[in-house]
Amino acid sequence: MKQFLGIGIGAGLVSALLFGVLLKATPLAIVLYLLAPLPILIVGLGWSHKAALVAAATGSIALALIVTPFLGLGFGAYLALPAWWLAYLALLGRPGADGSLEWYPTGRLLGWTAATAALAFVAIAVIASPNYETFHAQLRSMSASIVRVQPSRQPAPKSETAQPDQAPAAGGADAPAEPAAGSQQAEVADALARIAPALATQGLALLLTFYLWAAARIVQVSGRLPRPWPDIPSTVMPRAVLGLLGASVLLGFLPGYAGVLGTALAGSLSAAFALQGLAAFHDRSRGRAGRPALLFGLYLVLFVTQGIALFALTLFGIADTALNLRRAGAARS
Repeated sequence: MKQFLGIGIGAGLVSALLFGVLLKATPLAIVLYLLAPLPILIVGLGWSHKAALVAAATGSIALALIVTPFLGLGFGAYLALPAWWLAYLALLGRPGADGSLEWYPTGRLLGWTAATAALAFVAIAVIASPNYETFHAQLRSMSASIVRVQPSRQPAPKSETAQPDQAPAAGGADAPAEPAAGSQQAEVADALARIAPALATQGLALLLTFYLWAAARIVQVSGRLPRPWPDIPSTVMPRAVLGLLGASVLLGFLPGYAGVLGTALAGSLSAAFALQGLAAFHDRSRGRAGRPALLFGLYLVLFVTQGIALFALTLFGIADTALNLRRAGAARS
């Protein structure tokens, strides 16, 4: 018990330090911030989920006491508890019919990673803005700043033209212009604000998946990973996740934070299905001539299109689960 307490406290302090440096707002601080969940995942996979829970609590309390309670609460809800939960799921196992240990399937783990990303986003949103209208106004303001375009300047009447030695009046022509209500810019800003939770959780789901993979690799190299390394290309999420995706789309039409949860879940699940599509491509290309060239071409397309091709992978992943494509392919072979 003392061992997992000590390692958990140490990991929690390291994780809190990596998270807290974000306040410096430098490029290096952002890179360190992105590494914050790794210590919790590493101790969770290498020691036990209890050590990860101690790390999550330690980091949250440290940030709450040293910086602000809000930062500690945000760290716990957005990164620490999700890292503990994923480490816990990754090491779940049960005795099989032949007496061997059946580990938690990677497909279910991928689905939970997406759900965790959506719940973490909504949790941090509620913590930051308990009032939904305030949260929506903030999203709308950020979206408007992205789509804002300076209006073309029309020649001013001579009598109203400022003299060279006169400064422009506050709020005059040189002030940033907000998109007018009903304008095309305003409509784009509104649309962007509505899908912003989905875009945010897409990135978070991808990051959490990468964190889990990287932490497992580190622990495996150290020889402390309890479960054997899974066959990642064979990852397939259960069909129940398709029902969850459909429910999230319907939930997204509701007002308030219920709609935010639906939109966020739809975004994170789309990222999970894109990852499954990528895994399916790896799986179905095994044993084929020219496989390295095929994989290189796929990743090149993903890079060149700046992730737009992920949409095609998402559809491929959805079809992979809905139609059970790989099992059918295995039966034919």
